[in-house]
Parts: sequence; C-alpha cells; structure tokens
Amino acid sequence: MKVIALVMVLVCTFGGLIVISGVDKGVKLITNSILPAMPGELIIIMGTAFAAFFIANTSETIKMTLKYFNALTKPSAYSKDDYIELLSCLFMIFKLARTKGWLALEPHIENAHESELFKQFPSFHNNHHAEVFLCDYLRIISLGNENPHQIEALMDEEITNIDHHENHAGHAMQTMADGAPALGIVAAVLGIIKTMAAINEPPEILGKMIGGALVGTFLGVWIAYGFLGPIASAMTAKAETEVMYYKAIKVGMIAFLNGAAPQVAVEFSRKFLPHDIQPTFQELEEKLNELPAPG
Repeated sequence: MKVIALVMVLVCTFGGLIVISGVDKGVKLITNSILPAMPGELIIIMGTAFAAFFIANTSETIKMTLKYFNALTKPSAYSKDDYIELLSCLFMIFKLARTKGWLALEPHIENAHESELFKQFPSFHNNHHAEVFLCDYLRIISLGNENPHQIEALMDEEITNIDHHENHAGHAMQTMADGAPALGIVAAVLGIIKTMAAINEPPEILGKMIGGALVGTFLGVWIAYGFLGPIASAMTAKAETEVMYYKAIKVGMIAFLNGAAPQVAVEFSRKFLPHDIQPTFQELEEKLNELPAPG
C-alpha cells in the first residue's frame, strides 16, 4: 500500500500539471522544461542531502536506516501470531517459576540458544535482542531481586534507550526531509546565477533557463513532503511497533511479580496491545491450552 502511495505522488503531481495545463501543453512542460533540468537539480539536492546524511550519522545509524526502508512493505515489526507466541512463552516461564521456583529457569536463562523451552517459540527464539532482554531480567530476579518497583524502573530505563535507538532511522530521514527544501533553493539560486551569466540571450532562452532554475525549488519541496517526510514517518511508526514488543514483556513480568497468576499476567500483556495486533482472549486461551507442561 505504501509503495502504491509513493507511485500516486508521481502520478498525481504530473497528472495534475497535465490537467491544469492541457494535455499538449502539460506534456511539453514536462518533456521540454522539467525533465531536462531534473538530472542536474537532483544531483545538487539529493547528492548534497545524502552527503550531509553521511556526515551527520554513524555507520550503525546508516545501516539501520537502510534496514528500516522495509517499513514501506512491512509497516509493523510484529504480527498477531508473533504476539500469541510471545505471550505463550511468557506463560510457560511464569508457570515454571510458579511451580518450581525461579531457579528452575536458570538452565534456560544461561543457555537460551539451546533452551528447549524457548525453541518451542521460534519467532521469539530468533529475536536475539528480545530474548536477551527477557533473560537478563529473569536472571536478576532469580538472583533474589523480586521487587516489582525496582524491576519496573529498570525496565522503563532500558525500554527508553531501546526506543531512542530504534527511532534513529526515522529521525535521520526526517532531518534529510527538513533540509531538502533549502537545498532546492540552493539549486534554484545556482540556476539563477547561470541565467544571469547569459543575460544577453533572447527572452525565450532566458525564460527557459529561469524555468529550469525553478525546477530546483519544486524538486526540493516535492521530494521533502512527497517522499522523504512520509518515509521518515513510516520508519518512526515501525520503530514504535518494535518497542511495543518489549513493553508487552514488561507488562506481563511486572504483573507476575505483583502476584498475578501466570494466565492473568499474560492477560495483562494481551490487553496492553493495540487492537490491530491484539489476539482475542479465546485465541490466546486456545494456544495456552495446547502448551505442554513446563520443564
């Protein structure tokens, strides 16, 4: 859907120009004035924008930004099925801790990559960062700190850091979007300088040169608000869905530490989720009833 919308930006922009100018005149404007000026103007605007992007950001942020372009085809980091699996994993952990004590979790915590418990939930097991996040707190609790307020405060701090980290891509892209209109003005000014150097040319040639210079202003604003800005928003929205996964773990963990039964604790996590990815009570209950006894 988002890729189609980006194509619509192109179609609506140039289609609208053709409509307001007439087919013949609109096509001539595009082919004789806009398209010939675009290569040079794009080099100035986008070349400078990308150079500034590389100057301003670390290699890690650059890699993350490239990765987050998949927000155009996969807006959410996790599906309903992923959350059903996460909640099922939390249920197994809480049930094992309730029946056999926190120390029974030690083999799974210390060798998470070999844990048969975690292997039952492949989407969670393959999520290295989330698995480490959960195991670290289980380790703290198994060492004797079961104070829910202290654990919650520490989780909140770490989740804030995760949120900051995941939003680097959207922030970097938005910064590029904010700068594109100004770079369009730079391209236009250079075009005007070129025009002034040819002031002795006939009016029809000067008009075409001025029109070409103004293409820079058009491209800067158009690219910023039609492409870069929306892509940055899509990246930020996906980052929020990434952080939501960690928050769901926190909600269930704190509920369990406060004395909730395993099924009630995962119900707290389920109710915390947005409705578009929230499994129903019946869907989750059916899944939990299928799980083997924890061991």
